[in-house]
Amino acid sequence: MSTKWGICSAGKISNDFVVALRTLDSEEHKVTAVAARSLENAKVFAGNHKIESAYGTYEELAMDANVDVIYIGSINTQHLSLCKLFLNHGKPILCEKPLGMNADEVKEITELAKEKNLFMMEAVWSRFFPVYNKVREVISSGRIGDIKCVMASFGYPLMGVSRVSSKELGGGTLLDLGIYTVQLALMVFSGQMPLSVTTKGFLAESGVDETSTTTLLFPNNGIAVLTCTGTCTLPNEADIVGTRGRMRIFFPFWCPTHLQIADEKGVENLSFILPKPGKPLNFDNSTGMRFEAQAVRDCLQQGLKEHPIMNHEESVKIASILEQARHGLGYYLDTEVAK
Repeated sequence: MSTKWGICSAGKISNDFVVALRTLDSEEHKVTAVAARSLENAKVFAGNHKIESAYGTYEELAMDANVDVIYIGSINTQHLSLCKLFLNHGKPILCEKPLGMNADEVKEITELAKEKNLFMMEAVWSRFFPVYNKVREVISSGRIGDIKCVMASFGYPLMGVSRVSSKELGGGTLLDLGIYTVQLALMVFSGQMPLSVTTKGFLAESGVDETSTTTLLFPNNGIAVLTCTGTCTLPNEADIVGTRGRMRIFFPFWCPTHLQIADEKGVENLSFILPKPGKPLNFDNSTGMRFEAQAVRDCLQQGLKEHPIMNHEESVKIASILEQARHGLGYYLDTEVAK
């Protein structure tokens, strides 16, 4: 039986998600509907991707009986209200990151999903890439010893992009880019919450964070140094260092195809090739969204309400760290009070 996807929002990331879905078995994944803020945009998207139903309101998508699960690709500030809309209509959801603007929003979403007994996952697609599977395997095997240090950078000149520069749209580089560095550090340190979160950097004139370095201290003397910026292109790689070796996730570390493992036996270079897209993509390696999509289908088939690799607790932890980092720079949302 196929998993029938509904697409919420007809923007760039939704385009790439549908292109990625089309690299999977067409008997297992079907896109049956799309909704946008205007019917015209939804119809254009549906025509481009040969989708049967197009809606000009999200409520219509929520009521479509021919949709099994919703992918939410809207702007950050809409995630809370849209998650609530679809969950309250009985729809499982895969919501783009960040799941919420802060920890309180994420908790509200995860609690509602539990109350409704529905599957819900934040679309941290990185965790489902073959490279990340290998990273987890190497760490758990003890091959590079006890993990002591993670260093990751993520930077592009993005401050001219409204979704990044605008506070009203939930902007800032921590929520857009920094989330990838934080999720990696949490994964590498086995989901432990850091003992401390220290962030230094600069705000843009609009009040959102522009450039920052966040230092996370973990139990057993582990440390993560995470840098993100919207002003320039950084190496965009990640290093994971243990007491007996290290790993390097090459550019682009958030959607990687190349991994280097250096241990006592020497250096191993691994490559994982992604399928070619059937249509143009907007972002790096977006066909890799196929891995999270397949993970969602697997959970729905098995009756799971969370995925063990990216569960609700992980989403809350990520949101909490990002919130502390923002506050460390003086970036508060209107719903938050500076202390």
